[in-house]
Amino acid sequence: MDGTSRVAGAGTQSVERALSLLAHFTDEQPERRISELVELTGLGQSTVSRLTGALEQLGYLVRDERSGLHRLGPRVVTMAGIALNQSPVHRAARQSAQNLAHDVGLGANVAERHGDVMFYLCHFEGPLAPRSFTLTGRTAPLHSTAMGKALLSGLAADEVRALMGARYPAYTPQTLTTVDALLDSLDEVRSRGYATEVEELAFGRACLAAPVRDRSGQIVASISVSGPLSAMDLGARQETLASKVIEYADQVSTGLGYLAHAGAPLH
Repeated sequence: MDGTSRVAGAGTQSVERALSLLAHFTDEQPERRISELVELTGLGQSTVSRLTGALEQLGYLVRDERSGLHRLGPRVVTMAGIALNQSPVHRAARQSAQNLAHDVGLGANVAERHGDVMFYLCHFEGPLAPRSFTLTGRTAPLHSTAMGKALLSGLAADEVRALMGARYPAYTPQTLTTVDALLDSLDEVRSRGYATEVEELAFGRACLAAPVRDRSGQIVASISVSGPLSAMDLGARQETLASKVIEYADQVSTGLGYLAHAGAPLH
């Protein structure tokens, strides 16, 4: 290996190590000490200190002078905003999701599928379903969420089996924990045009979601309304909420260039 290759290799290693530090800042642990990062990464303390110092200078980390804890910095927010603004789905869906939240008074969400998880692209709160945090950027399982089921409804049974494998963790007693149960649920999604989730991921919460298609007709995203069971009031509101979420999914699909066949429903 010549000198140039060695320098390039060392540079790549530094980038990988720096990114590995950032990956350990999560919703559950948004702040970290140097000692925690040393333990989590297995890197030496001097290496972690050097890398966190560089990340601070670049704005990717911020250090609280009183506690000594580090958290993600403004540069990360800037880059996340750039990435979202480059997403065709986010651009087409953002205003519709905001309007949907205002229309029904509940949370409105848009998500894509990234491999075997769903990824929230945007999230808006309604007065009946307030949150003190954003879901944007978070991931969630496919099999236990209405949005995930809406995303999977465009796949054939063998594609679902290959994608999901045997990974069906139970989050509540209502979670679908077998591929057969999931496939039955997906048939229902296709027949009525929307997916439901009632305490399958979290107790006391429900969600209705519809698929979003691009100009090719492929399902590329899903849009939903969600909130506490009491606010969703599915016994009285399910059909109304389903109609709304399908209506807004149609708007986003149209914005992405999808045109339903004449005389045929969009979903």
